[in-house]
Amino acid sequence: MENTLSEQQLEIREAALKLCRQFGLDYWLERDREGGFPEEFYRAVADAGWLGIAMPEAYGGSGLGISDAAVFLQAVAESGGAAQACSAIHMNIFGLQPVVIFGSEDQKQRMLPPLIRGEVKACFGVTEPDAGLNTTKLKTRALRDGDRYVVNGKKVWISTAQVADNILLLARTTPIEECRSPTEGLSIFYTKLDRDYVTIREIDKMGRKGVDTNEIFFEDMPIPAEDLIGEEGQGFKYILHGMNAERVFVAAEAVGIARAANERAIQYAKDRIVFDRPIGMNQGVQHPLAQNWANLEAANLMMLHAAKLYDQGLPCGSEANASKLLASQAAVETCKNAVLTHGGYGYAKEYHVERFLREVMILYIAPVSPQLILCNIAEKKLGLPKSY
Repeated sequence: MENTLSEQQLEIREAALKLCRQFGLDYWLERDREGGFPEEFYRAVADAGWLGIAMPEAYGGSGLGISDAAVFLQAVAESGGAAQACSAIHMNIFGLQPVVIFGSEDQKQRMLPPLIRGEVKACFGVTEPDAGLNTTKLKTRALRDGDRYVVNGKKVWISTAQVADNILLLARTTPIEECRSPTEGLSIFYTKLDRDYVTIREIDKMGRKGVDTNEIFFEDMPIPAEDLIGEEGQGFKYILHGMNAERVFVAAEAVGIARAANERAIQYAKDRIVFDRPIGMNQGVQHPLAQNWANLEAANLMMLHAAKLYDQGLPCGSEANASKLLASQAAVETCKNAVLTHGGYGYAKEYHVERFLREVMILYIAPVSPQLILCNIAEKKLGLPKSY
């Protein structure tokens, strides 16, 4: 793997792993048991300057590429922090790309530095209960009222809303029936998540308890007009710029989690003695672990390829989708094999592999399902007719 990374990326990886050694497996096991945002970890990442790794230097970031940020997030996941650690910092690292690309200079100066310094936490408000991945059918409305907008509606699967100060919100500003295209009439805002006008309800979920996931209900929440990003009605186009980067990051994190699981399984196979010999001597144990390694390295190469295309400004939609598909599939299988390698102990929380399996499942499901990825590749890359 090292041969595929630049010298700078190798340094990023080592620095990330060194930072994460402060937060061992027991730290993340406690977060998984007790819940509660990993504030100490978040603060350490912010203080070390990593939240701005892919943000412009003019606003306090490092100005590095998506490839570099993916290497960093992969190392964070691989350290044992898995999805809890990555989700705690994910939004800060890339979530405000719509502001970076489409925001005014005043907005960039106002919005980006506090996020990069870790003074402000933000969440991403797109998905809705009735729309799912059909983003054009969003029903949350933002109506213009003088020098502000007034928002009503609901969002779901919103990570970190319990602790977020701000929200990057996609809402419909023009009724869909008045638009020439379903993708028009959606606008994006970056604004205060005002608790006086919202109800936030946490969802009890399978894994990643240290990072909350929520439903949000908006009731006449005011948004200053100056918090509208870019042009009104063009928000759908704006969020597309972040989706390919997000898929790359999810792929990198999935590989990182799975590597952590596979390494624990390999060590267990060396140490566990049954019938007077290490179980790792049995090909029935060896082969799944070897297959894990091969699958993960192949998926990682696709991830790095997609990230490189992104950084070069080249089309990368299918490649980013493919990297997410391959990495998440390989990661789920790897984590499953890690549990099986441990036998009954794989079911015990103290061995951590069951946590890796639970946490990696979200990366298999979100932010886009394997089925929709395959539909996209079939249509966009292979030129096949739409299947719906």
